[in-house]
Amino acid sequence: MELHNLTPAPGSNKSCKRIGRGPGSGYGGTSTRGHKGAKSRSGYSHKIGFEGGQMPLQRRVPKFGFKNINRVEYKAINLDALETLAAARNLAKITVEDLRDAGLVSKKALVKVLGNGSLSHALEVEADAFSKSAEEAIRAAGGTATKK
Repeated sequence: MELHNLTPAPGSNKSCKRIGRGPGSGYGGTSTRGHKGAKSRSGYSHKIGFEGGQMPLQRRVPKFGFKNINRVEYKAINLDALETLAAARNLAKITVEDLRDAGLVSKKALVKVLGNGSLSHALEVEADAFSKSAEEAIRAAGGTATKK
């Protein structure tokens, strides 16, 4: 096999559709655009979601609900997660920075401690918010729960 023998596989090379080059090309006249209407004319473009004048889906479907712009979103951390973190790192006080270092919360996340699980020993916990059950469980174990 030599370079001058190489040919593309049959059917792999197709000549492009030469539109608007007269009747001899087979695409003369309307140049595959059909007769009349906006799509046949130059400069035509349609809006996203345009359905040919039919009422678009976005306007047919009813709207409901709203997004509260004042909503405060917390990252939930359970007591059992605090217990395992304290045991693994030998901590008596757990802050939001400790949770960030452990990879449990992201940099800007607000932390809320929830009461799922139990504490075996006293812990000082500092977070942005606490559920009632979590606060009671921390105090019952002899620890303190302080809000940031």
